[in-house]
Amino acid sequence: MARQQGVKRVLVLEKMGYIGGNTAISGGGFNSYDPSRQEAQKIKDSPENHFKNTYEGGDGRAFPELVKTMTKNSYAAVQWLESMGMKFKPEIYQIYGGLYPRCHAPFGSLGSDYIKVLKAQCDKLGIEIRRNARVIRIVREQPLEGEVLGIVYEDRQKAEHSVRATMSVVVAAGGFAANPKMRALHDPRMLNLTTTNHAGATGDLLPLLADIGADMTGLDFIQCNPGCPPGRKHRVIMHLIVKNFIMVGLDGKRFVAEDARRDVIRDAVLSLPKQTAFSIIDQNGFDETNPGHQAGILKGFETGDAWKADTFEELAKKMGVDAKVLRKTIDDFNAGVDAQKDALGKAPNMLRKLEKAPFYAAYAGMSVHHTMGGVIINSDTQVIDRRGQVIPHLHAVGEVTGGIHGTNRLGGNAICDIFTFGRLTGIAVAKGK
Repeated sequence: MARQQGVKRVLVLEKMGYIGGNTAISGGGFNSYDPSRQEAQKIKDSPENHFKNTYEGGDGRAFPELVKTMTKNSYAAVQWLESMGMKFKPEIYQIYGGLYPRCHAPFGSLGSDYIKVLKAQCDKLGIEIRRNARVIRIVREQPLEGEVLGIVYEDRQKAEHSVRATMSVVVAAGGFAANPKMRALHDPRMLNLTTTNHAGATGDLLPLLADIGADMTGLDFIQCNPGCPPGRKHRVIMHLIVKNFIMVGLDGKRFVAEDARRDVIRDAVLSLPKQTAFSIIDQNGFDETNPGHQAGILKGFETGDAWKADTFEELAKKMGVDAKVLRKTIDDFNAGVDAQKDALGKAPNMLRKLEKAPFYAAYAGMSVHHTMGGVIINSDTQVIDRRGQVIPHLHAVGEVTGGIHGTNRLGGNAICDIFTFGRLTGIAVAKGK
């Protein structure tokens, strides 16, 4: 966006040898009100409703002005992406942990669709991307005073390079979900859990930002999603479309409403024996799973992390749970669907029978997924110091920031966050902020 707004030169430094980070491996769900798509499905929504869900879903611990900025500008970000060639499916859905049907799904398989579109734009606009460039210092006029002048980065050979910023430094370095020690510093329960994140999500820039005075918030707010239980390595995803799945424990019984907040489900799973649960879908659910996650399910058959069967009794045997208990769980759930009243409180519009064979199950332990805390920014994404003042010529966007999601990020709000604030950052930088 900065280049589109007239900034003459934009340099992107990528720590890893590949581009895309977590976005490239995400499901790609983008929460936003959308007048045309939602009205076609008779879904009533608005930026105000999105604000309410987000703010209350984070226990009122987010900064209201940042939430308002995100929810007010999210649809413009959707339109901006579409103007560059991004394609979304016509149907809006309620993503796992999203609390409301406003999620846009990439037309392809995963979040990598966004990266393909943005990389093509970088090539078109002449934006340079330097890979294997790990930032090791942010340079400010004085340690805690003055403007940010640039950065120092280290290449693969450990040689240092300095870059002078003629306008601004923008930090979009992600969170620390792949850094067990940093996770445990803020929440000891997170030390030995697996992560859904790519290997580079280690929070390297947070100490560097603190060194030049940046203020932080919410670092102990750490989110988990269904993933690999302790000791497993292949993550199978069956949970993204809430109406299509249920969760059971090792005893074959449901234990939580699947449309609950992500932190509620996290704590419920972590309280189970061996911190292990299962996700279950039927053929309808499999058919509606995106191709990338379907491939992950098929791989799970090979690794022993997922199973398929023509009956629930046969599925239970493969899962290692009591067949009679699982059969009763399914029968009770389906009866609740018919009655439009779920025993655990799952919303009526999120109820759908599990009835079309074959049936599928997969491990669903808890993997660290998102870190809600980070540096404090204002609505122009300018970084704020510990005295409440703007650090001149320094912006931050995405998971490296805090204050947008509060204690709990809604499903679909991460992609919303990065592209909404990313677009606004480009506009702000072009204006000289």
